[in-house]
Amino acid sequence: MSSQRENIIQRAVQEVENGTIVNLGIGMPTMIANYIPAEKNIFLHSENGLLGIGPYPGEEDVDADLINAGKETVTVKQGGSFFDNAESFAMIRGGHIDLAILGGMEVSSQGDLANWMIPGKMVKGMGGAMDIVQGAQKVVIIMTHTNKNGESKIRKACALPLTGEKVVDRLITDMAVFDFTPSGMVLREVLNGADVKTVEQYTEAPFTIDEALVDREAK
Repeated sequence: MSSQRENIIQRAVQEVENGTIVNLGIGMPTMIANYIPAEKNIFLHSENGLLGIGPYPGEEDVDADLINAGKETVTVKQGGSFFDNAESFAMIRGGHIDLAILGGMEVSSQGDLANWMIPGKMVKGMGGAMDIVQGAQKVVIIMTHTNKNGESKIRKACALPLTGEKVVDRLITDMAVFDFTPSGMVLREVLNGADVKTVEQYTEAPFTIDEALVDREAK
């Protein structure tokens, strides 16, 4: 895993609070399971019917029957439970997921999320993200700040098909942490050696800067 992605994951782990039920989206978010401190009592949920997912298994612990929503083999913590897909989505739609951490392709200045397809490319389906972003108590998106061409993935308006409108509470990239409030997008933190000017340069969407960050930058 690149240091860029690892930095994002390590910052995202800070969002996971003790005693919460957390859904991790496929891709980079699933790696968070390996970084959660052992002393934290977290219940990781997967929409294919698992509650109590542990870290990825070593070769000697692989069980092909234990997989997450991304079809990756996982471990199950003591006390973990298994249920069908309908029960899993009843948990999601009923508002029983405290936190969802998902990947993103684009996020808009209003907190719109696009993360399920790129037109013209084959996709297996929309997955569970459309339900998750509506049902989870808090939605955190993690993604690189720019695409492979160096273009901002944080846009005035998403160009890709939306997963949900105004659903993102917090966005964590390799450069920054943003929150989405009724008054707009707010830059809360700069990360990994970036500064406010760099974030402004690589962010298409307009945003304001948290006063506490302004004070820190001025020192």
